[in-house]
Amino acid sequence: MAVDREVSLRGLPDRLVAELLYCLQVRTTREVKTRDHRLRQICDQMRILQAPSLETLQDADLDHAGVTTDLQVIIRGARTALRRLGATPETERLKDIWDLAVFGHTRTLNFTRIHQLPLREAIKVWVYDELPRRRGRNVAGSMQNMIRGMEQLSESLRLQREDEGRQLRLLSRTDMVSFCNRVSFLTETGVFGAHHRVNVIRYVRKIMNRIRVMGLTGPGEVLEGLPADFALSVEDIPDEPEDTEAGRDLPDEVMRELCDNLDLLEKSSNREFRVATELLIDTGRRPDEISTLPWDCLAKDPDGTLVMVYDNSKNYRLGRRLPIAQATAAVITAQQERVRKRFPDTPTSKLKLLPSPVANPAGTKPIGSIGEAHRAWVDDLPDIMMPVVVLVDGQLVTKMLPFDKSRIFPYAYRHSFAQRHADSDIAPDVLMDLMDHRELSTTQAYYRVSQERRREAVDRVTALQFDRRGNRVWRKAQGMLDSEHVRRAIGEVATAYGICLEPHNVAAGGQSCPIRFRCVGCDHFRTDVSYLPDLERYLSDLLRSRERLMSAFEADDWARSEAMPSEEEIGRVRRLINRVKADLDDLSEEERAQIEEAVALVRRSRPVMLGMPRVGQPLPDVRPWRLP
Repeated sequence: MAVDREVSLRGLPDRLVAELLYCLQVRTTREVKTRDHRLRQICDQMRILQAPSLETLQDADLDHAGVTTDLQVIIRGARTALRRLGATPETERLKDIWDLAVFGHTRTLNFTRIHQLPLREAIKVWVYDELPRRRGRNVAGSMQNMIRGMEQLSESLRLQREDEGRQLRLLSRTDMVSFCNRVSFLTETGVFGAHHRVNVIRYVRKIMNRIRVMGLTGPGEVLEGLPADFALSVEDIPDEPEDTEAGRDLPDEVMRELCDNLDLLEKSSNREFRVATELLIDTGRRPDEISTLPWDCLAKDPDGTLVMVYDNSKNYRLGRRLPIAQATAAVITAQQERVRKRFPDTPTSKLKLLPSPVANPAGTKPIGSIGEAHRAWVDDLPDIMMPVVVLVDGQLVTKMLPFDKSRIFPYAYRHSFAQRHADSDIAPDVLMDLMDHRELSTTQAYYRVSQERRREAVDRVTALQFDRRGNRVWRKAQGMLDSEHVRRAIGEVATAYGICLEPHNVAAGGQSCPIRFRCVGCDHFRTDVSYLPDLERYLSDLLRSRERLMSAFEADDWARSEAMPSEEEIGRVRRLINRVKADLDDLSEEERAQIEEAVALVRRSRPVMLGMPRVGQPLPDVRPWRLP
C-alpha cells in the first residue's frame, strides 16, 4: 500500500537498491526535485521487469514495458550517473564514445565512424591532448566537427582502397588526392556546402600534422610506418567561397517585426528567454555570453557611462565592459528586480541574471541554449514581407517576398549589431573593440558589402543626382555607368551632405577647399537621394543657429554677422531638399522601394572620414525606434 512521502524498495535486488539511492543522491546534489510518486512508479516498473541493475536496462526494454517518457528520462539520467561513477579521463579515453562531463565539458564525442582502428586511436590521442586547451559551452560541437573531417578521410579510404585503408604502410599521396577529389564531388552534388568543403580539408590537414608532431607515426606508436607523403599541404585547401551577402545581418524591417513580437516569445517560453533575446539584439554579444550573465552585470565607468560586464569565454577574456544604451540598462534593471524577488535569500554574487526555470531552487544556474525556443517563436510568426529585386524578362523588378526565416537565429543579432554600428560611422578599430575581437579581419567579415550589390545600388541612387541648384545632372546613357563607378572610387571626396568633384580638393582628401562648409554655393558640389537625411539635418542646424544668433546671444556685431547663416544658403538647401523629395514622390511604390534599398546599401559602404567617438558620445542604439 502506497504511503504518502514514502517509497518502498522491498523486493528489489540489493544492487538495484544501491543504484537507486545513489542516483537519488546525485539528483538532490544537482538541486533537481524527485517527486515521491515518480520514484515509486520507477520501483514498481523495476519489479515488473525483474531488472537486476539499471545498467542492464535498454531503451527497447522500457518501451516494450510501456514505461512513460518522463520516467524514461529519469532512468536514463540515473544510468548516466552510474556510468560516470568512478570514471576518470584516463578510463574514458579508452572508449569509443566519450562522456565529456568527465573532462569538465558537456555532451559526448563519438569516434565509432573512424573505420581504421589505428587511425581511430591516433585521433583519440590527439583529442585527449587538445581538450585542455578548449573552453566555452560548445567544446563538444567544435571538436566533433573536426572529427567529422577525419570521418570523411576514413570513408574515402574505405571506399577507394581494396584494403579499406587498413594497411598503413601502403597509403600514399595518391590516397590524399583521391580524398580531396571525393570531397569536391560531394560539394558539387550538394551533399554539403562550399564552406564545409574548406573546413574538412583544413581540419584533416591540421589533425594529420599534429599527429606527426606528437610522434604517433614513430616506432612502436599507433601509426607506425605511416608514409610521410600521406599528408596535405596549404595548397590543397580550397579558396574560401566568396560571401555575396553583407555579413548575416537582418534588415531593419525584420528587426522591427521581431521586436514588436517579443511578447509572443515570452508567452511561448518564459521571461528569461525574452530578456535574453532583447539583450542579444541590443548588445550583439554571443548567445553563451548573455545566457551566463551574473546578476550584477550592470555597472558604470568613471565618466558615468553605463556598461554591461560579461565574460568572453570563447577567448577567455573575463570581465569585459560594453557600453550600453539607457533602454538596455532598463531591461537589465527590471530583470534584476524580478530575480531578486524570486530568490531573496541567495547572495547576489551567486545569482544569475537569467536563472534556469528548472532544477534551480537558489537561482544560481543559468538558462541553457535559447536556440530551440527562439526557432519555435520565429517559425510561428507571420511571414515578414520584404522588397526583393529580381530579374524578370531582363529587367530588374522589385517584388514583395517573404523573408527567409532560416536567416533569423540568435547569432544573426551579432552581425546586425556590427552592421548597424558600421553604418553609424564607428571606426573599424573601435568596432573591433566593441565586438571583442582580437583581429580586425574578423570584425570586417561582419559588415562587408558585395561589389555586385553596391554597384547596383550606385546605379539606382546616382540616377537621382542633383547639382547645387537642384537640377538633375545624371545622364541616362548606359555608357556613363562604368565611369560613374570609377569616379566614386577615385574622383570624389565626401562632404557632410554630398560629394565634391573639384580635382585639387579630391587630391587633398577634402582639405583644400577655400569655401569650406559652404558646398551648396559651389559648382563642384553634387548630392543625391542617399544624402537626404544629412541635408535635412543640415537645414535644421542652420535654422537653429540663426535662431540662437538672433536671440540674446552676446557677441560683437561683426562676429554675429559672420556667423549668421544667410537667407540664400537656407533657401538653397531648402529648395534642394524639396527637389529631391519631389522626384521621389514622382516614383511608383515599386521604384521607391528599390531606391530605399539602394540608399541603405550606399550609406553602408560610403567612404567617410572615420574617427574615435567623442568623450561622452553614446553608441547608437540598435533599436532606434524604441521609446527611451
